[in-house]
Amino acid sequence: MTPDRQNSPATALHSALEGEMEKILGCIHCGLCLPACPTYGQVGNENDSPRGRIYLMRAVAEGRLGIDSPTLARHIDLCLGCRACETVCPAGVRYGHLLESARESILEENGNRGADLQQKMLGLSLRHIFPYPARLSIVFALLRVARRMTGLLLKGRWLRRISAKGDFALSLLASTLPVSWRRGSGEPTVISAAVSSGTPVAVFTGCVMEGLFTATNRATSRVLAVNGCRPVEVSQQVCCGALHAHAGDLRTARELARRNIDAFDNFLRAQPAGSPHPVIAINAAGCGALLKEYGELLHDDPEYATRAAAFSRHVADVTEILADREIRRGAEIHQKVTFDAPCHLYHAQRVMTAPQKVLATIPGLEYRQLEGMQDCCGGAGIYNLSQPQMSAGILSEKIEKVKATGATIVVTANPGCHMQLAAGARLHEVDCEVMHVVDLLDESYRKAGFYR
Repeated sequence: MTPDRQNSPATALHSALEGEMEKILGCIHCGLCLPACPTYGQVGNENDSPRGRIYLMRAVAEGRLGIDSPTLARHIDLCLGCRACETVCPAGVRYGHLLESARESILEENGNRGADLQQKMLGLSLRHIFPYPARLSIVFALLRVARRMTGLLLKGRWLRRISAKGDFALSLLASTLPVSWRRGSGEPTVISAAVSSGTPVAVFTGCVMEGLFTATNRATSRVLAVNGCRPVEVSQQVCCGALHAHAGDLRTARELARRNIDAFDNFLRAQPAGSPHPVIAINAAGCGALLKEYGELLHDDPEYATRAAAFSRHVADVTEILADREIRRGAEIHQKVTFDAPCHLYHAQRVMTAPQKVLATIPGLEYRQLEGMQDCCGGAGIYNLSQPQMSAGILSEKIEKVKATGATIVVTANPGCHMQLAAGARLHEVDCEVMHVVDLLDESYRKAGFYR
């Protein structure tokens, strides 16, 4: 495996700033990034806004502030990395790239100094469990057993009295169960509309998706097959590395990227000449955003740079794939539905309308527009565990807007958002279910008899 180049602690941040400096210097201080930033909206501190954090980063690069400064770490840690500022920035500053480079530099310099026990445990998990499929499968197997027991635990008022944080953590785990009216409906194994000559599509199974949302991965393959695609299984996949990149552990993220590029190599090369362009389908927005940026992540790697860029060109969110074709209509589902856009789908991948196009093809749905659907829900990977207070404030605002729609189902397209919204709905006593857009379409197809 190719080793990463050894740099001084501030080199990653300095290089990232150099690449964006023309855009940064073109900033007109319009302030559009301020209302778009969830943390600035909560605390009103300029240092907790995108331009404030960039100012701190520049201070480090210019030697006016140390990379080990607690002030820098505090304000960088508080950022969700939602990238909403990128969507509104007229100068086109790629803030997400700067943020990850800053976190990488801070991590290389400080390690775990200043982190509390929970943050240290999360860091150890990312480095010593997520990159290893065998270890990860054991953890998720235990979590699947644990979630069967969460219903009884969550009904007990004593739990909330003991630990509000524990109650929220259990709510996150319970949220991975299928919605109430789908439980026990069975898992179709044969697709009546399967095709053998359609677009070859390999679903990127991921770690959390495969471990806790396995049914959604299977539904993704079924839905794509019904709509003229040819699902192809790809083994040896590993975690995409998104959680590591967001935490600043770009070294591990790059290693995982290389392993995934190798895993998909045969799939991308094995298609006969003249066959449709093979596609790597994503149903987790956070994974998709990083997979589409593997070319950037490995641009300095002489062995993988070209392959990484080629890999990223094959990646598409499942809603993009469906929206680009005539989606087959299924049976009616009479539910009031609203859509909350995952940040890394809307802002990072700029997939802004495809999920709504998919929903519009399901007969019987009554769509309710969610105010601020593009705003972060506060999940942001493991942010709800590492920054629970800030996350809770952002989530509370989101749930109030969901409640105002009167929707019975909130649809999203990312496991972290799914868990955050479902836990928030329960804790705020809002009567609605949370589903992935693919699961809702899959249910329509099941009711229509497309499976057996």
